[in-house]
Amino acid sequence: MPDMLRLASHDGALLGAQPTPADAALAVRGMTVSYGQKPALFSVDATFPSGVMSAIIGPNGAGKSTFLKAALGLIPMVSGEVRFFGLPLAQARSRIAYVPQRASVDWDFPTTVIDVVLMGRYRRLGLLRRVGRADLALAQEALARVGMEGFAHRQIGQLSGGQQQRVFLARALAQQGDLYLLDEPFAGVDAATEAAIIEVLKALKAAGKTVIAVHHDLSTVADYFDHVFLVNVRAMAQGPVASAFTTAALSQTYGGRLGAGQLDQLHPAKG
Repeated sequence: MPDMLRLASHDGALLGAQPTPADAALAVRGMTVSYGQKPALFSVDATFPSGVMSAIIGPNGAGKSTFLKAALGLIPMVSGEVRFFGLPLAQARSRIAYVPQRASVDWDFPTTVIDVVLMGRYRRLGLLRRVGRADLALAQEALARVGMEGFAHRQIGQLSGGQQQRVFLARALAQQGDLYLLDEPFAGVDAATEAAIIEVLKALKAAGKTVIAVHHDLSTVADYFDHVFLVNVRAMAQGPVASAFTTAALSQTYGGRLGAGQLDQLHPAKG
């Protein structure tokens, strides 16, 4: 094992022994993920409180999507510990809904919008996956919440990018989870779709649910989110937007990629 990864494994064991806040929807200790010899994430600690909207932000290649995928067990970790509501993934999986990046989905797969949304019910339906009236009603309600009720029988490949994103959000809603993990939900969508999605996410928060989203538009962080986690291979800063989304933290996270003029336009907290 490379020296850097051995160090991460050692740090992970120490950090994993730290107590996890009782209200954490997601708590990660010592997460290291490597692609070959190069760590994509190195000894990352992160805690996301329940009942709020949190943003994961950082430059391209910082490990934002990798962080979510590793937490969900979709890619392996070299070291680290992950807890959802204080439980390992296997015990909390039914409480978690995940919306992947739109670019990672095979949109040519021959299925309809309603079938995609009903996939959100499969974990509760069991192996036989017999869809009942109640499940169909929940799927239709989820489509209505994202403004896609008139597209139930449309093939998913015939939808626009924004419509596809709404459908996958509807699938997550149909899961009726407590934690919603979204990987760049606003990427490549128009302004109307972004407004519709953020309205749904804020309604989830109002209902006591937790939302964690990989987010790329720094100009909307303060308007959309309560909590931020800044990452660039390592954890850079985290906490409430008012205290963690600062000029100093952004400069450290993005290095020279953000000029002084760009930072001023974002109106982060000073510090």
